[in-house]
Order: sequence, then C-alpha cells, then structure tokens
Amino acid sequence: MHHRRGLRRLLKDDSLAQAIEEDWRSAPLSQKRTAMLEYVTKLTVTPSEITAVDVETLRDVGFSDRDVLDIVEVTAYYAYANRIADGLGISTESWISD
Repeated sequence: MHHRRGLRRLLKDDSLAQAIEEDWRSAPLSQKRTAMLEYVTKLTVTPSEITAVDVETLRDVGFSDRDVLDIVEVTAYYAYANRIADGLGISTESWISD
C-alpha cells in the first residue's frame, strides 16, 4: 500500500494508521469514519447495491451532501485510476516505498 505515508501524515497517529491497515473494521475509529469506510467499501465492491439509504446513513453521522459528493468522487477516481494502471499492466514505481 503506497498510500501508507499519506495516511500516517494525515492522521498524525502511527498506531491508528497501523490499526486501520491491519483491519479498519476493528480499529478505534469514530462512528463517522466507520460509516464512510463502510460506504466506500460497498461503493467499490458492489456499486450496484448502493441505495439512498446508504447516502442517508452518511448524512445521519454528520456528512453534508457536498461531503458525500467528495467521498463518491474520490472513490470513483481511485477505482478509475487503478483500473487504468491494472489494465495497462503498470506496477508501482520502485522508488515508491510502502
């Protein structure tokens, strides 16, 4: 996972970053962060199963409609970029460390 440094930098908490990497579902995350991660996992793995209830769940934990749009756009962008890289057989650059 070459995004490890970014995660650690944003969280400013190495133990939390490690717990998320190991299993975010058991990491000590807020209800808001957990809801977001559940949503993006569903959007990534089974996008056709997303419903208005899923979006409402995000609103219920405090995300605005703009936040939801940002979450969807970032998730979709990474899915797109990763599929382009995978489809072209591109591997991680050797200079990118974990």
